[in-house]
Amino acid sequence: MRPLFTALLLCLLLPATSAQAGKVTVAVAANFTAPMQAIADAFTEDTGHQLTPAFGSTGQLYAQISHGAPFDVFLAADASTPAKLEAEGRTVTGSRFTYATGALALWSAQTGLVDAKGAVLHSDRFQHLAIANPKTAPYGLAALQVMQGMQLADSLAPRLVEGQSIGQTYQFVASGNAELGFVALSQIYRNGELSSGSAWQIPTALHDPIRQDAVLLQRGANNQAARALLAYLQGERAKTIIRTFGYQL
Repeated sequence: MRPLFTALLLCLLLPATSAQAGKVTVAVAANFTAPMQAIADAFTEDTGHQLTPAFGSTGQLYAQISHGAPFDVFLAADASTPAKLEAEGRTVTGSRFTYATGALALWSAQTGLVDAKGAVLHSDRFQHLAIANPKTAPYGLAALQVMQGMQLADSLAPRLVEGQSIGQTYQFVASGNAELGFVALSQIYRNGELSSGSAWQIPTALHDPIRQDAVLLQRGANNQAARALLAYLQGERAKTIIRTFGYQL
């Protein structure tokens, strides 16, 4: 009778477990695509909750949220956009926090093209330089600040190829449509190693800190899966994943 009793007990418990599991829809800045995918798997494994991410530039996602897009949580690539949503009353008060600090890199899919100090930017060894839209993508704004600080903004302007997000910018370089570009370090590094090509990690002194904030949106105020995700992002397993992609905490 024991196997039958065990089977009946499982049948009683499984619906309760399923009932506790929820779903959360997350707007995620494009630079955080790979870490978010890894965190989503770990989050579901550890909590049972299902996570559905939507990736884009921070500016694009802000516009979607402002127009009622069905997101529960927002992971931006800056601190100012979540703060703006907070001021507009679109977030749950007290839920905003910094989940990562990003790093910028100059990258080429070609081995040896980018040197350790970015001297290639002063050369004629490339025709196209990819950059995310500085108006909507915080990594694009950081890249613009780098070029301005190096006094290269005017001379490089004719060679710029603009992506609508840092994800599209990365694709321009990876596909060879641009010989090099400013990308998020997380897109080309894993566990401290360059995935391919050549790169220069931009010194943080050359641009404003890329502080990335997360916030609970009003739509997710009563969503336990959304609140669980924000707590999970501050836990050790998520932090370990985030660090492996080159972010600082």
